Amino acid sequence: MKFIRKPNLGFTFLRPKVGKEKPNRVTQKVRNVVLFPFRKAAAGGKKLVHGIIATPKAIIKSPIAAFRKAMVARDWVFAKVDYLNSESEKWKRAFNIAKSPYSFLRMMGLSPQMAAGLLVAGSTVGGGVVVNETIIDRPPSFAAGDPGVYNAPSDRPIFTDRMFNTLRLDLGTTPIGLVEISDITVGTAYSGSTLPSGETKAVIVGGLPTTSSPTFAETYLEVGHMVVDRWRCTQLLLTNIEAHNLIVRDNASDGQSISATAGTPRDRAISGGNRADDMITSGGYYDQVKITSATTNVNGQIDNLVMSNIWTKGGPCVLDRIKAGTLEIVLNEVGAGDGFGTKDFSIATSVVYKSFVNEDNVEVTITQAP
Repeated sequence: MKFIRKPNLGFTFLRPKVGKEKPNRVTQKVRNVVLFPFRKAAAGGKKLVHGIIATPKAIIKSPIAAFRKAMVARDWVFAKVDYLNSESEKWKRAFNIAKSPYSFLRMMGLSPQMAAGLLVAGSTVGGGVVVNETIIDRPPSFAAGDPGVYNAPSDRPIFTDRMFNTLRLDLGTTPIGLVEISDITVGTAYSGSTLPSGETKAVIVGGLPTTSSPTFAETYLEVGHMVVDRWRCTQLLLTNIEAHNLIVRDNASDGQSISATAGTPRDRAISGGNRADDMITSGGYYDQVKITSATTNVNGQIDNLVMSNIWTKGGPCVLDRIKAGTLEIVLNEVGAGDGFGTKDFSIATSVVYKSFVNEDNVEVTITQAP
């Protein structure tokens, strides 16, 4: 024991330092080797216990985690959809504002061509409609319902003019698979229109008669299946027609005469290999609609001809010189308000059939289209 004297503190008892004895290296290594398996087992057991304890918690939390991830993805998609919908509404509103003058003119009863003429060209002339330009800079076409003279198989008119508001299809050597015209107004049934100069018929479908100067043979329109559906005409006249199946059903007219005669017309369909593309148009206002076999001495050919929802005024609707596999005349309203004595709906004796369905055709008072 040592006593150390410090000033003014008296004697202080100090414990002697006892050094920590270092283990022998060989002994330490032997101990580590012996204890290593037990340490690894203890660590593995500890992890196993922790895993067993954590598993139920993970199982419970896993659906919640998955749901939260799904919510994040859902919210991202909805945010994009909301953004696109917002932009779509803005563009829709912009287009509505841009077209409002055109829509107002259409609402006032003007035709699309006349409305375009007033907005772009600034004028209309006479009985035809002036269309110097269209609202959209594109070439005229049958599919777009532009007036003009069309020769199958072309969708572009061979003739068009701002004074010419007739939709005319001239048929020749090229057969057409389908011609479909629907939802149109023809003749004087809309404001500012008259029949073309020298014409008396609103709708003409069929071939052409024989002429002597110049000399042209009679031509026919050959059709596999023709449908005349929901026409409104002052008169509907059928003449010089051969139909294997003639179906006349559910027509109402202010006087009718159905005098078709039995015969042996053959059934037919139009093939022709490389036919023209289908010609389909919907909507439009025209002074006249004409589908004829205009090529010299050649019958026009259409496999399916569908003319539906056609509103006319100013002249009769005429079907003449047609050879059809099946001809359907259904759900039409015909009349000029001149009484039952005048047969506004007439199927002449020159209409020949092999099979004839004549059902529910009634005479009722029908006045001229407004």
